[in-house]
Formats: sequence, C-alpha cells, structure tokens
Amino acid sequence: MAGEFDPPLDPLIGPALADVESRLGALTGLTSAERDAILSGCALSVEEDVRRKITRVLVLEVNAARVTGRLRAEDPAARWEEWKREVAKPAFWDGLAGPYPGMTARLATAVRNRCAAACRFAERFVRDRTALAALPGALSGPLERVEFGAGDSHRGGQTVVLVHGADGRVVYKPRSLAVDVALAELLTHLSVSSMRVPQAVTRGEYGWAEHIAHRHCADDAELRAFYRGLGHWLALMRLLGGSDLHAENLIAAGPHPVVVDCETLFTPHTGARPSGYGQAVDLAVDLVNTSVMRSGLLPGRGVALGWRGVDMSAAGALPGQQPKVELPVVLGAGTDSPRMGTEAVELPLAANHPSPEPVLGRYWPLIIAGFDELGERLADLDRSAKLEPLLSGFADCPVRAVLRSTEAYAELARMLWHPASLHDEAPARAKAAALLARMSENVPGAPDSAAVIAAEVDELCHGDIPMFDTTPRVGVLTGPAGTRYGPELDLVADSVARWRARDHGLDRRAAQAALVSAYLNEGWTPGAQAMSPGPIVVDRPEARRRALAAEIMRGLVGGAVRGADGTATWIAPVLSLTGWAVQPLSVDLYGGALGVATVLAAYAREAAAGRAEPLDEVPGLLTAVLRTIRLAEDRDAAKRREDLRVRPDPPGAYLGITSQVHGWLLLRAFGAVGDEALARARAVAEQLPAAIEADDCYDLLSGMAGAIVPLLRLGEQTGERRWGELARSIGVRLAGLAVRRPEGVCWPSPRFPQGLGGFAHGATGIGWALARLADAPGAPTGTRELADAAFFYEDTLYDPARQGWLDLREDDGTAAAWCHGAGGVGIVAADRLAREGGALWRDRLERAAAACWAQGIGWNHTLCHGDLGAWEVIEHARAAGVAPVERESLVAHLLGSLETNGPISGLARDAFAAGLLPGLGGVAYQLLRMHPDSGLPSVLLPDLE
Repeated sequence: MAGEFDPPLDPLIGPALADVESRLGALTGLTSAERDAILSGCALSVEEDVRRKITRVLVLEVNAARVTGRLRAEDPAARWEEWKREVAKPAFWDGLAGPYPGMTARLATAVRNRCAAACRFAERFVRDRTALAALPGALSGPLERVEFGAGDSHRGGQTVVLVHGADGRVVYKPRSLAVDVALAELLTHLSVSSMRVPQAVTRGEYGWAEHIAHRHCADDAELRAFYRGLGHWLALMRLLGGSDLHAENLIAAGPHPVVVDCETLFTPHTGARPSGYGQAVDLAVDLVNTSVMRSGLLPGRGVALGWRGVDMSAAGALPGQQPKVELPVVLGAGTDSPRMGTEAVELPLAANHPSPEPVLGRYWPLIIAGFDELGERLADLDRSAKLEPLLSGFADCPVRAVLRSTEAYAELARMLWHPASLHDEAPARAKAAALLARMSENVPGAPDSAAVIAAEVDELCHGDIPMFDTTPRVGVLTGPAGTRYGPELDLVADSVARWRARDHGLDRRAAQAALVSAYLNEGWTPGAQAMSPGPIVVDRPEARRRALAAEIMRGLVGGAVRGADGTATWIAPVLSLTGWAVQPLSVDLYGGALGVATVLAAYAREAAAGRAEPLDEVPGLLTAVLRTIRLAEDRDAAKRREDLRVRPDPPGAYLGITSQVHGWLLLRAFGAVGDEALARARAVAEQLPAAIEADDCYDLLSGMAGAIVPLLRLGEQTGERRWGELARSIGVRLAGLAVRRPEGVCWPSPRFPQGLGGFAHGATGIGWALARLADAPGAPTGTRELADAAFFYEDTLYDPARQGWLDLREDDGTAAAWCHGAGGVGIVAADRLAREGGALWRDRLERAAAACWAQGIGWNHTLCHGDLGAWEVIEHARAAGVAPVERESLVAHLLGSLETNGPISGLARDAFAAGLLPGLGGVAYQLLRMHPDSGLPSVLLPDLE
C-alpha cells in the first residue's frame, strides 16, 4: 500500500524484533545463517503488516507537520527527509498517544503476536526437521529463506509459512492437518488418479505439508485429465460439504488439480432468513447455497467492496477476464505533501491454471463429465453401504468454517485502522459491530450473537482475521476469544443426508451455467464450432414455429422455482455490472424477471389471438412473476428509505432503473397490467436523477443513454413534462462527456477506456438515443450533429476486408451480435431508415444484414448474440429490399437449427436460461413475432414503436 512511503518504524518494532533475535539465539538446532533467515522473514512480515495498518496515520501526520510549520527545510524532498529523522525518534511515537490513544497498544499486540508466532515456528522447525524428509521435495539441508504471511493472519498472528532451502521447500501450517490426511486416505480408497492433496506430517495443532510446484500441462491429454479432475473434485466437495475452494487453494500440477488447503470441509449449513423478496427467491437462494456453487470451485463474481466483479474461483480467475481492482497507494511519496489515493491494478495470476492461456469454455464439458462420473461412483458406494464407513475418519478432524468473506473482514479492518477510528475508537467499534450484525441478516450462517461479533471486532483491532472451527462430530463452532456459535450437529451425517437429498439435475445445471461467470463479455459464448442447421425443410413453417415456441415455454414453466406465497423465479446466469453470477433472477429486462414477464405476457396475448398454442400454466405463472417483481421493487424502495447512502442502481435501458420503467410500459402495452404500470414506472423513474449523477458507463445497456427514449415515452403516457426534461438533460450531459476525435465521437468509460462502437456499450447505441432525442421537440442544440458524429465513428470501425464491424474489446476481430457489431448496427440502421430514409442507412442495413447472415448465425439462438437477433436484422433488410437471403430460406434455416440442436442460449449450452436477451425466453418471443399478423414490438430497441 505504501509504495515509496517508507518512514522508519524501528522505534515501534525494533524492541520486539530484538527479542526475537535473542530467543532465536538461545534456540539450539539452528545455524547462524538459519537464525538470520528466520529473523529477516519475521522482520519483513512485521514491517509490512504495520505499514498496512498505519500508513494513513503517517500521511496525515507529515501533512500536519508541514501545515503547522514544524518542517523548516528548503524544499519538499528535504522536508520529507527532515520528518523521517523525527519519526526515527521514540518521542515521535510517544506523541501519537494524544491524537490516537489506543493505537500504540494495538500495534504492540499485533507486533508481539507476529513475533511470537515466528519464534513458535522456529521451535517447531528445529523439533521436526528430521521428520520433514518424509515429504516429497522437502529441504534436507540448511534453511535459507522463510516467507511468513502466506495467507491471512489468524489467532495471534499465526500464518502459513513457506520454508525454502537449497534443495527443497516445505509448507508450515499453524493448524491441524488431520483433515488433510483423512482426505488423502479417502482419495486412495476412491482410486481416482486425477485428484491429489499434498502429503503431510501432522503434529497435533500444527503440521507440515508438501510444497506443490505449479506446472502447466504438457499436451492436450494432460489438459483433458486436469479438467476432468476438476469435475471429480466438484463431485467430492458436493459430498463432503466443501467450501472456500478459491484459486489460491488449488494448484495445477500438470494433469493434477491439487487441493492444497482443504480445511473447510463439512461446512455447517444455515438456511437464508426471509428476504422480503418472496418465498420463491428465498427458496432459490437456498438451493444455490446448497448446490455445487457452495464449493467455491465454480466461477462467480465477488460483490464485496473493492472486489466487485472479481472471480477468485479455483476453476476460473482467468487471465484477461478479471477487472482491475482499486488498491490504496500513497501519492506524492518522498515529499512533505503525500496523500492517499488509489491505483487500478491487474490482479496477479494464481497457480490454478493448467496452461498460460486457459481455454475454459473448450474443456468445460470435461468438468461436467468428471462431475457426473465420480458422482455416480459415490452413489454406487452409497447404495452398497460402503460410503459412510469411508467418511468415519473425518469425525474428529478439526475443520474451519468461513462464515464471512475475508474481503468483508479486510474492509472492516481498514475502517478500524483509519485515523478517525484510531482517534476515537469506541464509535468505530460500534459501527463495525453494527455492520457485522447487518451482514448477519443477509449472509446465511454469519454470526448474529453480540458476544461473537464483539470478539470479531476485537480480533480485527489486533490485526487478525477472525476464524471459526470445530470438529464434524461436535458441530458447535469455536470463534474468536473462545466464543461458541451454532448448534451441536454431526456434520458428517448432515453432509451425507444433504448429498442424498440433492437435486443432481440442479447441481448439473448450476455447474453448466457457472461457466459464463468466468467471462466478462456479456456476448461471450463457449465453443468454436457452429451448430448444424439440420435439414433445410421449408414445409409446415407455421406448425413448426408454434410447436417450438410452445416447447420453450413449457421449459420455462417447468424450470420455475415457486413459493407458497404465490411468487416465482428462476435460477440462471444473471448479468450485473459486476459480471455474471448464478443466482435467482434480478428484476431487470435484459435477463431478469421483467424480461420473463414480457415473454409470458406476449405469449398469453398471442395464444388468445390464436397465433400460439394455448398453455394453461402461462397466465398463472405471469401473475406469480409480477407478484415477485412488485415485492422486489417495494423491498428495494424500503431499503432506500432506511439507508439514504445506498448507491443507486445503474440507469440503463436493459440493466438498471430504466429497464424497469420500460418493462412496465411494455406490460401495459400488452394489457397484462393496467394503470398500475404507469404508477410503478413513475416511482422507479424517481431514482433516475441520482443514478444519472453516479453513472460512469454512459451507454445504452446500463448507462444514462438508455434512459432517454423510455423517459420520452413515460412523459407521453403520463402527460408529465419533467420526464422529457430529464431526457434532454441527459442529452446535454452526454454532449459534455463525448470525446471528439477525427473519426467521430465516442464515450470512453472506466470499464472501456478505449471507447467502443456497437449498440450495448458503444457509439451506435448512444448515437441512436441522441438521434431519437433530436427527433423530439425541444432537443438541445447540436444533438443531431452529435448523433451523426457517433454514427460516423461507427462507420470507421467497418472492415471491408472482413465485411464486419470491429469489436474493440477484442485485439483483432469483428462481431455480428446485437450487443456488439453488425446486429446492433443493423437494428439502428433500420430504425433510422424508417424515420429519415436515404441511401446511407439502406447501405448500412444491407451490410449489417449480410454480416449477420455470414457471421451471426449458427452459434446460439438468442437475441443478444445469436440467431434470433440476427433474424430481426435480416427481416428489416428484406423489408428494405436488401436482404442477403429469402425469408422462406431464413425461416427454414432457423427452425431446422432449433429442431436439430434444441434451443441453445449460448451462455452454457446445457443450461436453461429464461431471460429475454441472453436466454431462451427471447427466442420464444421472436418465434411469436414471426407470425405475419403479430403486432408485438421489437425488444431490441428500448421503445414501444
């Protein structure tokens, strides 16, 4: 954190390190060089820990010294050196007792604990060094280097330690390794060669483990073995109640995925508290929390502050698919005016990858196959009564339960070591306790006991991450300061019972759906092989269209999770600003509940008109989904009233507030909801000013540009001028944010600093919204010109050689999807052609339709990045007389592909995604629109026309 901000800490840590040196000197069995190595490693660990805790205090103090005139040297650098000389004196630290009364004592505890842990390690190393020869690759000669602080600090400054010698390495763990040994024995009985854990030497409350070296796979055979092994681990962790299997806890050793930290087996299960979002949502949350997603092995995006969007899973954490994280740094280091800032940094790669550029999508079927394979073998063992005896050895092994995320603890620790908290500690402790209590309301299993929470806060104040452990036979957790939490429970028997009651289909679907969470791109689809269109049969298109739409709707009905309170949702990959996650549907239009409600309402309308097969379940399911949406909106509104500091949702037309506005207007247009739709759209739109102010995306999908047209429509339907005025203010704001270049204008954002073309995130989508604003009365001056400049920018991204539009998210490639590339370009071209005519828009539509036919067909069937989105562009081109294929042939191709392959969402080919844009709900919607008499509006523009 401190960078070059390195004031001396000797008066603070020197006495403790001198004591370590003395204790090491009195310890027989170490050479002088080994003592120096341990002392050096301890000093580095202690200094890094102290600097992380008090850098902000020291930044404040040097600025105070400058402002008050205590620094008298001639220039900033010289005054910095002057201040460092003062810091080197004990009197400086004594003087901090006034403004920060508890800081010195807290630091002394943290330093003392780390030093005591280092001495304890040294004593144990001397006692056990002969026994370490039993471990593969362990050092047999002198110890040369010691790395303390590998992982978090727990229970008195104890951390994992990496021990290096000239001839080998070994890992010291300050916990019992009995569970590691028990797991190794189980793997021996299962005889699954792909799975490994490090060999261990156990010593009661601590132990030594084999160091596993990371190695990339040598060939495709090893890669296939590795990914099948991941599936085996997934099946075994499902049985053993394993959790916290993140990227740093699994190492790729050639074809073997080696789990190097397996202390979180038999994690106690706690059901979620009622959320207020309806029983269906609560049930879906519990289903996800008890599924294979619990293991942590499968990709998923973090939500903790500072780690939003980060995938730390053992199977994921892919290079190039992680957001940069903002880390605190000292700006102006080496002067008398330093200040705290942040720096966006790339996360370092973990050792979980079996190749330099892992192609997870290609090998994902092997993970699923491995999961099925070992899952069936375990089931066979259970049927023959051989499984439970294999698990008996775990009963008395100490195991750990991670009740709160380490990231959440780390954020609270930063707050508790903030200068304001150190100046007045009591309110800071109270705030931390309140935050932990509030977390307990939302995180199943997180402690809600006041005594436990107080002990957690105390542990954070002394520099440790709180830890909870138990033995599976007992179940009651022991936490900080010896606190106890949770019921007595045989955790082995409970895990087996839950495994027996599992829904293997749900587990498999969740695992399949989790693949998409490894990728940042909402349009990404696995697999490089196009689908076969099947036989091109032009006969009976109407009957086939109806049958396919009904089949998808039956799948949607069958996949719903229903609550006894009349609510309904689906478990699916859900897109948010932090990326994809497998969870109950969000409210939005893109892949959420409002999009599904739109599909259900459209199907009910078309069935009533005789243009779709009647399905008795659809009206009732629509009622249940609408109830769920209402509960979610009402609960979110109550949360905002309770806490005015809640960051507003994004304002976008597909993800965010405006997607709710547009969704309600669509449902009103379908006759599914009456005037309530206007009231709810208006209530949601009240959030937009704050959301626009906070927006840093600007785009149509999730940013402020997406609000323009729905706000114009809301103003028309309510007769309220304020919504049009808000739309015009967005136009003014976008004009100020535009970056003008010779090739036109674009809108760089923190997520896409290069600026993008395309509809969802780029110039075409923003240009379309501005062009529609320019069509309306009272548009800000220059709006039309700004829209034209955005369209001109998109033109420069067209590559004639490839006959497509460049996707600037990729190093070298074109895209033909609605979200990026030809699909969205074509939809906008058709809209502008209908409004203003002209050869320019007809030519652009012709090129877009040609690209969609050549490049956008055959990968999946969705609206966002698949066949049914491309179909709409080509239909517009046909109406304009510039289609690359006849309608009869196009329909036959699409129907044949759906019949041959089954509906494919593209997110994960065996997972059912109900959503409108990225899922199969939208495929059904487009099949309804294929009827020549259907009046359903397009959902590829956020408009009702």
